[in-house]
Amino acid sequence: MTTALDQAGDGFVWHPPEELREKSNLHAFLKEHALPDYAALLERAETDPEWFWNAVAQRLHFFRPYERVLDTSRGAPFARWCVGGTTNVVTSCIERFRGTPTWEKEVLVWEGEGGEVRRLSYSRLSAQIDALAAGLRREGCGRGDVVGLFLPNIPEAIVAFFAVAKIGAIALPMFSGFGAGALIDRLGDAGARFVITADGTWRRGAVVPLKATLDEAAPALPQLSRVIVARHAGTPVTMQAPCDLWLDKLAVPPEGPSVTEKMDAEDPLMIMYTSGTTGRPKGTVHSHCGFAAKMALDLGLIMDVKPCDRLLWLSDMGWLVGPLLAVGTTLHGATMLIAEGGPDYPDAGRMWRLVDEHAISFLGLAPTMARSFIRNGGGGVEGYGLGSLRVCASTGEPWTPEAWWWTFDKVCRRRVPILNYSGGTEIGGGILSGNVLTPMKPCAFSGPIPGMGADIVDAAGNPVAQGEAGELVLRRPSIGLTRSLWKNDDERYLDAYWREIPGLWRQGDRARIDADGTWYILGRSDDTLKIAGKRTGPSEIEGLLSATGKVAEAAAIGLPDPVKGQAVGCFVTLVAGQGWSRELAHELEEAVVAGLGAPFRPRFILPVSDLPKTRNMKIMRRVVRAACLDEPAGDLSSLVNPEVVEEIRAAARGLRERRDRENGEAK
Repeated sequence: MTTALDQAGDGFVWHPPEELREKSNLHAFLKEHALPDYAALLERAETDPEWFWNAVAQRLHFFRPYERVLDTSRGAPFARWCVGGTTNVVTSCIERFRGTPTWEKEVLVWEGEGGEVRRLSYSRLSAQIDALAAGLRREGCGRGDVVGLFLPNIPEAIVAFFAVAKIGAIALPMFSGFGAGALIDRLGDAGARFVITADGTWRRGAVVPLKATLDEAAPALPQLSRVIVARHAGTPVTMQAPCDLWLDKLAVPPEGPSVTEKMDAEDPLMIMYTSGTTGRPKGTVHSHCGFAAKMALDLGLIMDVKPCDRLLWLSDMGWLVGPLLAVGTTLHGATMLIAEGGPDYPDAGRMWRLVDEHAISFLGLAPTMARSFIRNGGGGVEGYGLGSLRVCASTGEPWTPEAWWWTFDKVCRRRVPILNYSGGTEIGGGILSGNVLTPMKPCAFSGPIPGMGADIVDAAGNPVAQGEAGELVLRRPSIGLTRSLWKNDDERYLDAYWREIPGLWRQGDRARIDADGTWYILGRSDDTLKIAGKRTGPSEIEGLLSATGKVAEAAAIGLPDPVKGQAVGCFVTLVAGQGWSRELAHELEEAVVAGLGAPFRPRFILPVSDLPKTRNMKIMRRVVRAACLDEPAGDLSSLVNPEVVEEIRAAARGLRERRDRENGEAK
């Protein structure tokens, strides 16, 4: 298969080869519905959303067919989907393959930090799901019960997710790096009676306790009746009867047939709490029909996942990518690789080795992960073949050009497309994405995912002119959207998403469309900088810093300024081997001025060892700003590296003290 790299200078750097287009799931969908091209699909999905979502939902299994695909009688924020139908995500993803060649096919490969490998076929995965489901039922867990999943990237996390769904209970995935406080917040708010965890997990050669962390939280959770523990890391744990049970003792195959609960299509499948820096986390609610249908659309149609694909998307079950991988892979009869630990340990090129050794064809990564590899020399990526790759998907943060080109050159070899993907926990997937039918520009999206009603508007809800930045919104409900918030917290739900621009779902991202109809995400709306009356996103400043080749990552923040309203402050991490000096600081300042003008000259640029990130690799600029201004940083439970917050706070404090001394000496 060859790729036509664009040489005409029109900004498109990759065009889909004919073979890829002709064999794509999207092409087959267009033919099935007599649509001439992707633009025609977008138009029909916008003008006839019930036709479109019906076509998507038909890809799921229903015990009882739905009577109507969409009901908006309570208004768009409270749309109901697949009304009257009954289903279960376990049947759509696992059990429908019984009696087909897929049944004995590999569905899951796990690799530990030490190189251990475990493999499960669809049939073995189903048997383990049935066994755990039977054990949960024996302990009194059933329809409507919330089950916390405090598990690392091990096969038991996938088994537990589907076992909970099979019995009609509600999964509550939680980041395996959470401390006791974060567990109390989520398990308490959700009213979870059951938790499935592990003794511990391995991270960079050390055991991180999980059961012990849960034990610390347990006294504040009186509703907990059972804690089920998977043996994994071999770390000693305290087991207290009758509450604590070993998973391998509980998960005994049922004596008779294993019944899969027939759930109303809109019954909750899982609660996913959003990460945030202030206030209590919001419990988004995703249904059996909604999340599965969104994965059928996003991964199956738009990203072209096929049964022959082997997927690797390093994340944690506690973030949306975890369930996305579990449901998106199995729904399409494909194979997933899950790896415990990080992409660069125990060897710097672990990510690339995993791709080659396990013949990964679909690789998911975050721009921040690419920048981390650049910072540390690339992990020897040039020494790996990576010939199995056919699709690369990215999500998490806006790309900087340097990171995008490094990935396209070094990982994709200018052969494989980078399908940029953006949405969020509340969306249950994506709003914008690349696809395999349309050409690709660096750092951009081909456009909206069909049926989402995406638009870019001003503060009054009016569409902005081409090329202008505005708020990314949805003009109609999507099947993947959260069903209000947990406990039917309708007022908070409406305030968070629907009321700021009446009648529209406000995503909280700034975006624009260029002259070719290509879409760009510019950053979070609440990160927007307004300097001397001019608005820009932090990613534009960060991109200029990275373009010097000396900055691996940057966080640009707005600071109070009596003259300009806001001034720019920057914290940066440097590429490997690059030292810090006044000369470098001046060079970086001038790079920003050259790109955006003198009003955007940073008040300061400070080097730090790292920037605060969530597990899905989003840089938390609001945390950076709070630390810089010596204000409370809020809830840090979603961060993988909370220790850097104090480093940023100390660096900013040191700068203020130096400037105070200098001002005093000048007087």
